[in-house]
Amino acid sequence: MGILDRFTDIIKANINDLLDKCEDPAKMIDQYLRNLTEDLAEVKQETAGVMAEEKRTKRLVDENAAEVAKYDDLARKALAAGNEADARTFLAKKQQLDARTASLQESYEAACANAAKMRQMYDKLVSDIEELNGRRDAVKAKVAVAKTQDKVNDIASGVDKSAEAMGAFARMEAKADGMLDRSNAMSELNAKPVDDAAALEAKYAAAGNDAAVEDELAKLKAEMGL
Repeated sequence: MGILDRFTDIIKANINDLLDKCEDPAKMIDQYLRNLTEDLAEVKQETAGVMAEEKRTKRLVDENAAEVAKYDDLARKALAAGNEADARTFLAKKQQLDARTASLQESYEAACANAAKMRQMYDKLVSDIEELNGRRDAVKAKVAVAKTQDKVNDIASGVDKSAEAMGAFARMEAKADGMLDRSNAMSELNAKPVDDAAALEAKYAAAGNDAAVEDELAKLKAEMGL
């Protein structure tokens, strides 16, 4: 692919399409800017070469025209001096130069068209780079805001998970309370019931024993004369 075809493709490139396809626009826009800058340097060199060719072909056209005019003037002077043979020689040379005129003019016109096309591509690349530089900070700012928003969303998600954990903890605590209440109830159910009759029996048995002791004491006192 020639330089003209290759850089015609560059001119047709759509910056927005490239940015839409990348995962990180901030990195992609820097990379694309570097690519354009490298392309610009190459286009600049090629453009300078094509413009130099344009000037060279223009110089050849001008030089050939000057030679034609010179030999035409010499032929006239020779005729004026009565030297027809010399005039014939000068005119033959003039005809040779006239034969080159069309070819040189064609080369010059082609060089002009190439130079205009290269200059158009060069100006387009310069414009793209200027536009991209102007938009780069805005793109990076948007990316930074998006990344910050992602972090905020992650934190919010963490807070939601914390709330879920608190709810789960409360449910576990309620379950533990229920287990403790059940255990206490089982302890109460497992305890032996109180026998009221047995308690009263022990009370009166103790009272009977006390009475017997008192009787025995009184009897002993009587025997001793106390």
